[in-house]
Formats: sequence, structure tokens, C-alpha cells
Amino acid sequence: MAVGKRYKAALSEVDRKKDYNISDAIALVKKNATAKFDESVEIAVNLGVDPRHADQMVRGVINLPNGTGKTVRVAVFARDAKADEAKAAGADIVGAEELMQQVLAGKIDFDRCIATPDMMPLVGRLGKVLGPRNMMPNPKVGTVTPDVGAAVKAAKGGAVEFRVEKAGILHSGVGKTSFGAEALLENIKTYVNAVSKAKPSGAKGTYIKRITISSTMGPGVHVDVSSIVS
Repeated sequence: MAVGKRYKAALSEVDRKKDYNISDAIALVKKNATAKFDESVEIAVNLGVDPRHADQMVRGVINLPNGTGKTVRVAVFARDAKADEAKAAGADIVGAEELMQQVLAGKIDFDRCIATPDMMPLVGRLGKVLGPRNMMPNPKVGTVTPDVGAAVKAAKGGAVEFRVEKAGILHSGVGKTSFGAEALLENIKTYVNAVSKAKPSGAKGTYIKRITISSTMGPGVHVDVSSIVS
């Protein structure tokens, strides 16, 4: 794959063999974000787990104190008064059978999916479509709930759902490069703290093995885990 001049220049600024203090890593990511758009700041966390085992699965949801900087489109499966509640809270799409048919047809115009408990027999049919996208409503992360208004507001306000991938890696957006360094630091520490608390019972040895942050178009910067996790 050809590497652009901008990326090469950014890469020359990063010592790939070094684990940076989190504050220095943030400064480096912001410095190297030279694209013509407001790049996202992303975090990758390598965990000492094997998610193929149920007792080593890591998942959860966290409300970042400074939001993600992204516009999140939220779909809600609800009827009657709960549908009205979702709309009032700012949901972009609200429906039942007709929404299910849209999703089955491949029309997924949303980033987060929420459902009331009574809608799960209907939503359950969408597992093969929403599951691979990590968008299936789940009570463990608050996306199956009777309080749809609060769930919609949380999703719109910066709630980030995380779920470990097969290789034992978590990957999420934690802000924008236009955020101040303190805001990014607060978001990252909040995210990592939530991951730490989500440590599964089956995890053995070192749980958080490596943390890397980057901008959308920039190289990854390895972070000294001890500078985030005390």
C-alpha cells in the first residue's frame, strides 16, 4: 500500500518502540492530525483475554464526559407512548414492523439501535443483520430498556459501546482532534477506567497489555499504560 507524504512525515515524529506518557501521546496525535477535516481520535486496547470463552468476554458502555464529537443517528424500536418518548428525546428513526423490514432490506440509516423490552421478539429477527455490526440492542449495555428517553439522550450525548474483537482488541472513538488536550485526556481515562472495571472473571495474567491512540489519518502512538491506569 502506498503511503502518502503527510503520513510519512507524521510517522517520522513517532518513536514506534516507545511507550509515551498519555499527555505526550495526546499532544503528538494532535500535532500529527494535518488532514483538512476534524479527525477523530481513536483508541485501541489490547487485552489479555480470549473472547471465544464466555468468561473472557469484555463489553460495556460508557458515557464520555466530553462526548465523542460525532453526530450519532439513533433508531428506536418502540410503539405508542414509548415511541413518542423516543421522538421527544431526539431519536432519528422510530418504528416497529416497518423499521424491521427496512433493516432486513439492508437500509440501516443509524449508528445506534435501542429497543423497549416488549419489542425484542421482533428485534430478535434482526440478529444476523445487526449482530455483525455490533448494533444489536442488549440490556447489558442499556440499549434494551423501558426508559428509551434516557437511552436516546445518552447515545446522542457521547455514550460509547465497547466490545472486544476476536483478537482481544477493543477499538473506539474517544473524541476529535479539535478537542482540547484536557478534554481528550479526561475522555481517555474515563474509557480505560470503564474497560478496567469490565475485567471478566476468566481473565488471567496481564489484563490491559497495550494502549494505542491515533487520529483518523495519523499513525498510532503507543501509550505507557501506567500513565493512565494507576
